[in-house]
Amino acid sequence: MPSITAEQALAVLRTAELLCTPQQIEAALDRMAAAIAAQLANRDPLVLIVMNGAFIPAAQLLSRLNFPLRVGYLHATRYRGTTHGGDINWIAPPRPAVTNQTVLVVDDIFDEGDTLQAILAEVRQQGAAAVYSAALVNKRHDRKVPGLTVDFIGLDVPDRYVFGCGMDYKEYWRNLPAIYAARD
Repeated sequence: MPSITAEQALAVLRTAELLCTPQQIEAALDRMAAAIAAQLANRDPLVLIVMNGAFIPAAQLLSRLNFPLRVGYLHATRYRGTTHGGDINWIAPPRPAVTNQTVLVVDDIFDEGDTLQAILAEVRQQGAAAVYSAALVNKRHDRKVPGLTVDFIGLDVPDRYVFGCGMDYKEYWRNLPAIYAARD
């Protein structure tokens, strides 16, 4: 059960600020795909989609990658339908097996990086030969996990609660084709 109603979700969208248009997102995905292809086209990668947030941007990104690859998923979260992160909860470990694979982990947002760091550590611990990461959005602030970088980033957004294009506002609005910031 969501923590807000559909009516409340509509009210949030009505007052939200548009940060990234669908056209800006499309251009960012094109840039990411070109960079990923340059690095991984000849590596037979396994692409792991981080559920639920990366489902939409990953689908859009994968349709731009014109080389052989395999697709899997994992599900780890800190938010559980809220706007503040907590402890990491593993819902589904990486599937299929990553042992001796070149792995690209695709996420929706690089915020502080706690979840992504745990995911990448788990993929490495399971024996991946090489691990890369991609996120549609990078949130600009100085609270990142020290030393953690993302190999492929699409867009930068301000340090606000953002939703749309896979990212949710209390479990709503992943389906939006643009990215919005909730009003403070």
